[in-house]
Amino acid sequence: MRGVVLAGGLGTRLYPLTKVTNKHLLPVYDKPMIYYPIETLTNAGIKEIMVVTGGNNAGDFLRLLGNGKEFGLSRIHYAYQEGEGGIAEALGLAESFAEGRPICVVLGDNIIEMNIIQAAQDYKKQGGGARIMLKEVPDPERFGVPVFEGDTIVRIEEKPKDPKSSYSVIGIYMYDSMVFDVIHGLTPSERGELEITDVNNAYIKAKTMHWSLLDGWWTDAGTTESLLKAGNLVAKTGANKKS
Repeated sequence: MRGVVLAGGLGTRLYPLTKVTNKHLLPVYDKPMIYYPIETLTNAGIKEIMVVTGGNNAGDFLRLLGNGKEFGLSRIHYAYQEGEGGIAEALGLAESFAEGRPICVVLGDNIIEMNIIQAAQDYKKQGGGARIMLKEVPDPERFGVPVFEGDTIVRIEEKPKDPKSSYSVIGIYMYDSMVFDVIHGLTPSERGELEITDVNNAYIKAKTMHWSLLDGWWTDAGTTESLLKAGNLVAKTGANKKS
């Protein structure tokens, strides 16, 4: 399995911190934000990743990450997303990099306490389709929320006013090569973007979606509040623990 870190966007919710840099280069406690999703992937045994970025600071990623040897990677690739076409559009840029292999996708501002080792192993055993990670949260209406029938997810609702469960779909996804066919068939949402929730719902409709619960805490770092929260959590408990 290959890894993809999605680190584009303009980070407007963090302005003026992002006036002169990409949000994924901002510090979270003692490391740049981008380090955490990369370590999430390498802890799961992934040795080849692509970083998809955008904006005016793409070259800074190359200066910071280099060839990936610092992380134990065999190779690190880079792709550039023009504009803000959404998460699914950014993922589509990794099609040639994937070369038909399954991929694990991590949003660049998602930070976890533990690891995804078991989920990655379970995905390998399922032999195709998709797997998403869920976390119980106190405010599911802020996120994509899975709707269950028994233990089966029948759909994901994006930021629902009346959440049907207390779980959030976090920004870690595993897909087979069919994900790119799904992306090619998407139409932009009302906000003009290709939505990752539509990708996940396509797998659910095809009955090839599975899920895992995430151990430990999880947060994004896309607002000033969550950036501070992430730094405090890392300082207190650490991140990307292997056990």
